[in-house]
Amino acid sequence: MTALPSAQSPPGSRPPATAPEPGRPGSAEPAPVGVILVTGIMAAGKSTVAQLLAEALPRAAHVRGDVFRRMIVRGQITPSPDAPQHALREQLELRYRLSARTADEYAAAGFTAVVQDIVLGADLPRYLERLRTRPRHLVVLAPDPAVVAERERERGKSGYGGGWTPELLDRELRATPRLGRWLDTGGHTPAETVQTILADLPAARID
Repeated sequence: MTALPSAQSPPGSRPPATAPEPGRPGSAEPAPVGVILVTGIMAAGKSTVAQLLAEALPRAAHVRGDVFRRMIVRGQITPSPDAPQHALREQLELRYRLSARTADEYAAAGFTAVVQDIVLGADLPRYLERLRTRPRHLVVLAPDPAVVAERERERGKSGYGGGWTPELLDRELRATPRLGRWLDTGGHTPAETVQTILADLPAARID
């Protein structure tokens, strides 16, 4: 597993809300670890890794960002290069606000919130600033686009279309600020990726 270079995030603009300590005094159960954002391009393995990561933690919730898009029954805009950009931006901002608030609510209730969504470019630091919970962790799955294209051919659903390609999204990914922990997961299973994350979770910590 190759860990790509990363940098620490600048402090957020809002005061932090610390995740609560675990249940009863003397309990052997580990403390919740706040919020972990798992991001990357389509077919990078975000959903599977986030689910396995949540299952590996004692108290955790998997917050799927795309759920908030699919909740829109009429008027939903599917992200694509050809979509109306103003309306798409409004729906993306709504989706990010809702998932960040949901993550904070789970963390406030004593769960580690594992959020997974496509958050690239300037959207990434803005998303992190929305999170009130501390600590915040960020894991960026960054396999080679050729690996992503092969995974896309093998899986039962198609995430690409409407002008998107793995190469196009990967260019956006590589222009994203190097915050948190970046992992080249090409050639590694989701379970191996989760083991790598948990073996050194502090490496993904923002604050």
